[in-house]
Amino acid sequence: METENILQKEIAEKRTEFKSESYPMSIGELINLYEKGEIMINPDFQRYFRWTDTQKSRLIESILLGIPIPSIFVFQREDGIWEVVDGLQRISTLIQFMSELPKLEDIPNKGRLKLQATKYLPSLEGIVWEAKSAEDIEMPTPLKLFIKRAKLNFSIILSDSGKNAKFDIFQRLNTGGTYASDQEVRNSVMIMVNKPTFLWFKKLASNPHFLETISLSDRLADEQYPMELVLRHIALTHFEYSHKKELSDYFDDIIEIILADQSFPYDKYEKLFNQTFELLNELEGENVFKRYDGSSFKGKFLESSFEAISVGVATNYSSYDLPNDHNFIKEKIKKIHTEEQFRKYTGSGSNARTRIPKVVPFAKEFFSK
Repeated sequence: METENILQKEIAEKRTEFKSESYPMSIGELINLYEKGEIMINPDFQRYFRWTDTQKSRLIESILLGIPIPSIFVFQREDGIWEVVDGLQRISTLIQFMSELPKLEDIPNKGRLKLQATKYLPSLEGIVWEAKSAEDIEMPTPLKLFIKRAKLNFSIILSDSGKNAKFDIFQRLNTGGTYASDQEVRNSVMIMVNKPTFLWFKKLASNPHFLETISLSDRLADEQYPMELVLRHIALTHFEYSHKKELSDYFDDIIEIILADQSFPYDKYEKLFNQTFELLNELEGENVFKRYDGSSFKGKFLESSFEAISVGVATNYSSYDLPNDHNFIKEKIKKIHTEEQFRKYTGSGSNARTRIPKVVPFAKEFFSK
C-alpha cells in the first residue's frame, strides 16, 4: 500500500511538468503559419534533409489516400511561436512541395519537390505543385484543394511545462528510432534547450587538428559521429564514469549536466581540447588513433585508442614540458598498444561499458610523467 501511495504521488508531481494539448490543423493552415514565421523549423537540425524524394512522395501519397500520419509535436514558446520537436521531415516535405524553402547557410537548398511514382499512385511521377514551364506536370486543382484541407494532428507542449519537458519528450520520441543517431538526438536537444552549447560542441568538432586525427568516413560524419567523439573526450576527461550505466545514457546525463550548469567552464575546456589535438596531430597525425603493431600504425580509427590516448594526454597536458616531451609522448602512444591492461580490455569481444572503467583510469596514469 505504501509503494502504491508513493507511486501515485510521483505520478501526480510529474504530470504537472508535462502540459500539452492536441490540435487538428489543415495543411493549408500549416503552410500559412510557416510563411508568417509562426512555426520554427531550426536549420541546425542536421536531420533536415534525411528523407529521400521517394520517402517524400510516399508522404504525399499517404495524404491523398487518407492513410493516417503520426502526430506532429511542437513546443509553444512564451511568445506563441511553435518550435518543431518531432515531425521535421513531414513538415519540411510539405513546405518543399507546396511552398519555397528558405536558403539555409549550412544546408543546401534542394529546390522544389518533383514527385516520384509510388506503389499505389504511379501517376504521381513528375508532378509538381505549380508548373513553371511547359514541361512541368502540375498537380490538378481538386487534388491541391484536397491536400490543403487535409488535417494533421498537432500535439502542443505548452510553454508552462517543466524546464526539461522539451528535452525529455524529444528523447523519448526519437531515441532508438531509425531516423536519428543518439548524437543527432542530443544535438537537437541542445539546440532547443541552449543553442550556444550546441554551437560550442560544433566548434570543437570542426577543429582541423581534431578532424585530421580521427580521419572518418563521410557516412560517420553525416551521422554526427565527430560531435559524439567530442562529447566522449570531454566527458571522460572531466567527469566520472559509472559502469552501471549504458554509455549512451551516460552521455545523455553529461549533456544534461552541462546544459544545467550556468558556470560550466567552456573556455577552459575548449583551450585544453584545442591544445591536446594540435599536439596529437603534430606528433602522429591521422595515425595517432590507429593500432601500432610494433613497427607501424595500421588499420582504421579505433574508439579505444581515442579514449585512452586523447584523454590520457589531455589529463596530463599541463605537466608536459613541450616541445621537449614530444618524444616521450610519441613513445607512450606506441607503447600503450603493448600494455596488458590496454590489450586485455580492447580486444575482440570487449565493449565500452567494461572497457572504459579499466582503460581510461589506466591511460590517465600511463601518460603521466
